[in-house]
Amino acid sequence: MPHDPLTQVIGLLRPSASFSKLATAAGTWAVRPPAEGPFYGAILEGDCVLSIAGRPPLRLGRGDFILLPTADDFMMSSVVPPPSGSLSVPTQVRPGVFHLGEPGTPDTRMLVGYCAFGSDDATLLVELLPELVVVRGERRLTLLVELLSEEARAERPGRNVVLARLLEVLLIEAFRATTGATAPPGLLRGLADERVAAALRRIHGEPAYPWTIGELAKASALSRSTFFDRFRREVGVRPMEYLLGWRMALAKELLRSGDVSVGEVAGRVGYSSQSTFSVAFARQIGMSPTAYARGRPMGSDHNLAGDDQRPALHRSAWNS
Repeated sequence: MPHDPLTQVIGLLRPSASFSKLATAAGTWAVRPPAEGPFYGAILEGDCVLSIAGRPPLRLGRGDFILLPTADDFMMSSVVPPPSGSLSVPTQVRPGVFHLGEPGTPDTRMLVGYCAFGSDDATLLVELLPELVVVRGERRLTLLVELLSEEARAERPGRNVVLARLLEVLLIEAFRATTGATAPPGLLRGLADERVAAALRRIHGEPAYPWTIGELAKASALSRSTFFDRFRREVGVRPMEYLLGWRMALAKELLRSGDVSVGEVAGRVGYSSQSTFSVAFARQIGMSPTAYARGRPMGSDHNLAGDDQRPALHRSAWNS
């Protein structure tokens, strides 16, 4: 597994492909997409407003891309919303294409869809990522969404594999474009800080090593106190909390495979004995490693966009 932290997190999340919808809109409209998983959207033409509970409204325009890994209470609407907060009922124009608002020539076009994280560690890993990813003017992302939409509607050989790979690239591109000092605390912001990123790469490159604050601070060329404060400010958790969370994520992945004993897993994630690891795992996860391995076989929570996913998404028809 590569030692790039972002690639590792995306790899463990195991995103599965979704089914995009092309949405057109005219006049005033508002829609509240159902909470069916991580939601993304690319604005192809026109403008709209994204409203998320607890956040100020965000105006989106052509070329903008959004990803909401966890949001379950949000709304998209025209710049001037309909009166009294009424919601529009999407009208299916043709398979995969829905219209919102008033009849007539659309003034807004957007590709929207859902993805699913197949990992049982999705909650833990998503906590390392922003609650909202907004990328403006990145044509690469829009092109990827267009390819995803085309492939989802086609019945070509290898369709599921292509969908899964396109979505994985889409997510990596979106997360990569969000790195920087303006990102909320989390993995992406930590990777944008050269000193903190050095420690993150050490943790991800050698998770079994008995890291201490002093050693990670030295790797970051900072004093212990400065490193501790800077890591917590940029990543949002203390260094040892991050290390523990990452070790547990790797341990669960190994246990799910069924190919490694609990003792081997303990050694691979930095524990000197199976009993010490078992106690730490049970405290963090809520069950013993053996019970977890028996109850979570690899593949039980992952589907590469099989046909069984399609009915749920199409049945909702954006709550129509």
